[in-house]
Amino acid sequence: MTNKAGKIIVNIVLLLLGIVTVYPFVWMVFSSFKENQEIMALEQSLLPQHFITENYINMNSRFDFLHFFTNSLFVAVTITVLVVYTSTICGYVLSKYRFRGRNLLFGFVLSTMMIPWCVTIIPRYSLIQTFGWMDSYKALIIPVMFSGFGIFNMRQNISAVPDEILEAARIDGANEFYIFHRIIFPMARNGIASIAIFQFLWAWEDYLWPYLVINTQEKQLLSVGLKMFSGQYSTDYGALFAATAISILPVLLIYLFFQKQFIAGIAASAVKG
Repeated sequence: MTNKAGKIIVNIVLLLLGIVTVYPFVWMVFSSFKENQEIMALEQSLLPQHFITENYINMNSRFDFLHFFTNSLFVAVTITVLVVYTSTICGYVLSKYRFRGRNLLFGFVLSTMMIPWCVTIIPRYSLIQTFGWMDSYKALIIPVMFSGFGIFNMRQNISAVPDEILEAARIDGANEFYIFHRIIFPMARNGIASIAIFQFLWAWEDYLWPYLVINTQEKQLLSVGLKMFSGQYSTDYGALFAATAISILPVLLIYLFFQKQFIAGIAASAVKG
């Protein structure tokens, strides 16, 4: 009885925390269908009293939302694809190859996860200026092509792949390129899905780095564009909420499509390599 009561209490606490977390997003979505006068009124209600869609219709005319959205989608997808590929191939090498200094190299990869990102901003910014990559997507993509978290995750996932499968493929004449792309990649799809979700989320929501290295408004990303829109049209909260509501859709869709693989990949990453 005590265990049952404890579970009920835990579930109630989790439910309350979930409501507190989700409610602001729900309020924002409903507010995107309200007039500005209703949004700024002292008496608030969750559902709009006067349901309108003009905020979504006129959103792109107020600021170039579609252009910012396309820029962010291109950068986020490119970074995610590169990180997934480099993390998988590095995880495969560190997991299945035996060579001198392997553990030392893996320790170096883990050490990159322990350094706060804010510490590396100034050196990274100086390198970007030295290479002449300022105000270009190279400054956004190349510095994050390799992920310590992704390499660690994939090493743990690929460690669960039996060595006998790889040896059988080599005996049949398969080269390492074939083994990696036709055997490792399909068998590590759960880990790949978890990395893809995390990396896409980080790249999509990144604000500080694009703000520092991208100077041209036409090349700017959506996270910075929303801030620019908020400063330029500080009273048009309806259009701002509409743009923000659309901006969170890609992350939600990716998580919904890869939810099972994401959970399985996180669980597999706990396996000792």
